[in-house]
Amino acid sequence: MDFHSVYQRYRAQLEQVEYILHDRAASQQTVLAEASQQLLDAGGKRLRPLFALICGTTQQLHEDSDDRVSKLAAALELTHMATLVHDDVIDQAALRRGRPTVRSEYGNLAAMYTGDFLFARAIQLLAEVDNPEVHREMSLGMVRLCQGEIEQIRDFYNWDQSIKTYLRRIERKTALLIALSCALGARMSAASEQDISALRLFGHYTGMAFQIVDDILDFVGSQEVVGKPVGGDLRQGNLTLPALVAAQTPNVGRRLRGLIHEGMNQDDVLEAVSLVLDTQGLHVARSLAQRYLDKALTVLTRVSDERVQKELSVLTQFVAERSF
Repeated sequence: MDFHSVYQRYRAQLEQVEYILHDRAASQQTVLAEASQQLLDAGGKRLRPLFALICGTTQQLHEDSDDRVSKLAAALELTHMATLVHDDVIDQAALRRGRPTVRSEYGNLAAMYTGDFLFARAIQLLAEVDNPEVHREMSLGMVRLCQGEIEQIRDFYNWDQSIKTYLRRIERKTALLIALSCALGARMSAASEQDISALRLFGHYTGMAFQIVDDILDFVGSQEVVGKPVGGDLRQGNLTLPALVAAQTPNVGRRLRGLIHEGMNQDDVLEAVSLVLDTQGLHVARSLAQRYLDKALTVLTRVSDERVQKELSVLTQFVAERSF
């Protein structure tokens, strides 16, 4: 079993999710409609919907389980898309997935309202899912997502932040939504509380690894594959794990700290990336990502459905080996 075969198994449901996304992103307001469509046209891995769809097959005791899980999956992806639009404003990013960002096409103000619009559409969609526990967990998750974003802004260019601070931030920005995708997908299928708990923890560990790998790719990925310039995090003052480790390296740390500042030029970015690559920063990050993935696979053995175990283990392998 590989990622392609897992994707093909859920292809019809993923197409349904895609239909829902386009339907709910529509608007009579021209700018909102065009900006949302631009974001959808840029595509994406749709991993969060896939996690939800797989976990939504854990029991399938409800006759309308597929429809409910598809709506949940689309709401999760709309929420994710909203955070991306807001992130691009905060980061002043020009590219996302190799295409111009909403902010670069329509301006920061329109981009912020587009993100708000997508959040609202996600809430509207969730209102069609008759499960108060799903509503409670998603609303709390949205609150924590916002907290994570504010924490990232607070720590821009802050070399005094700890590794623990970094991990708490990526838990809220990334791992949280993947954990929700797994847990709420299972809840839609009337899975046991034991399965839901195990899948939530699996999603947390996988999400932590996913973001660490993403932070590694900011140093070693190519713009053509990743879809955004290498070293973009450093330029924006977003100090990720490889940089934080590198900053503690003798004979490198002081120079690295001096290079990272608002308005830094491309030569400074390239030198900073080179300095990080010459340290153990990437090795430490890769090792920690693998530890999270190992934990994810271990907790996965607690899930009662063996097929769900196998399919989710394929997704963890994709996270470990991905180049985009």
